[in-house]
Amino acid sequence: MVKMVKIISSELVVPSEETPKSPIWLSNLDLTSFRIHFSTIYFYRLNKSTSADFFSVELLKSSLAKALVPYYPLAGRLGKDKNGRIEINCTGEGVLFVVAHCDVTLDDFDCFTPSIETRDLFVPTAPHPDKPCILLMLQVTFFKCGGLALGINVHHTIVDGRSSFNFLETWTSIARGENCSVKQPLLDRTLLRARVDRKIMFDHFEYIYDPKSVVPIGISTSNYTSSIFKISKRHINALKLCCCDTAKVHVSTFRAITALIWRCVCMARKLDTNSKSRLYTVVDMRSRMCPPLPPTYFGNATVRASVSAVVGDVISGPISNVAKMLHEGTNQGDEYIRSVIDYLETTDMNLPRRDVTPSDLRVTSWLGMSMYNVDFGMGQPILCAPAFMWSSGYVYLIDNPGKDAGMFVAVSLEQESMLRFKELLFDELANCGIA
Repeated sequence: MVKMVKIISSELVVPSEETPKSPIWLSNLDLTSFRIHFSTIYFYRLNKSTSADFFSVELLKSSLAKALVPYYPLAGRLGKDKNGRIEINCTGEGVLFVVAHCDVTLDDFDCFTPSIETRDLFVPTAPHPDKPCILLMLQVTFFKCGGLALGINVHHTIVDGRSSFNFLETWTSIARGENCSVKQPLLDRTLLRARVDRKIMFDHFEYIYDPKSVVPIGISTSNYTSSIFKISKRHINALKLCCCDTAKVHVSTFRAITALIWRCVCMARKLDTNSKSRLYTVVDMRSRMCPPLPPTYFGNATVRASVSAVVGDVISGPISNVAKMLHEGTNQGDEYIRSVIDYLETTDMNLPRRDVTPSDLRVTSWLGMSMYNVDFGMGQPILCAPAFMWSSGYVYLIDNPGKDAGMFVAVSLEQESMLRFKELLFDELANCGIA
């Protein structure tokens, strides 16, 4: 497959107009995001209504240049202020835009799974994320059938998932000629500045640096494999009913499916029932702050959260108990995020990426985000997913744009655990009353 992908061109695209040059201050949440690029990939299929200029390269570049005007920080580079604090130097140097051809059809690549090989095929990569590197890299790969893959690599210090999807939605709106629907980003990150009278009111375990858990960038200590599973809407609804307690309290899709995945992973890994397992996640705090941040806040507005439990409690008893634990562990509000920001002001914020231990799990939710609005005028993508998973124990929850409005679950596990996980996942769903 690698030999079948040929790079046609590679160039920097700069904003189409003059943009501000003042550096942008980064919040504590930006600085404690993993100092890496994160990779996503979109697949588009050629259909009968698609015109001959489907994904015109010139249209993509010109609309990208226009989108970089309001989102000009992406065209800059990381730098440091006089105190050595990392900031964005708004140099306007541009983003990388690569065009490639793949000598197979999209159907030949139909069984997509996230992997390093997939990332290297379809996503431009940076040699190192700490130098004054390019912050956004894109690759458009045309398949033999006329379908297309759009690979994206964006620096995590600059944006979180919602910010990235907002930019992509703006880019595609401009490509469709709908400039009036462009989302103007809020670039002022001082809204998340630490308070003068710092008040650390919670135990922020998730931000404690543990040297034993550090993994060099691009290297994993685990022999693992990744898979994507499709969960139907009726399975999700049945699972949510199973997760309700006797009072029939509403359970979110995130908490219901995460409770199920946590249980199945613990069983698939055959963990000692007396041992402990910790589930890590991140919580978008935009709507939870007082006053709330607008959805267009451009930066990292997520905080880390986790839930620890005895394995026996996760795998036995009502699954509603696991969902309840997740609710309690991910129900943070304004006081919590302010406490996180104040706490980070007192510690080393240059936290390297950490691996997930063999007993733990890291779940990231893209549910409800605008990833499927990345439509250049020829239809929404058939799939959006991470291009690869950093190590074993990573999970992504992704909306399914199909007719049944279900979801995809991208999972990375040890090879010996993956087959068992798949069996357990669908057995547990069947136990909710739907075969």
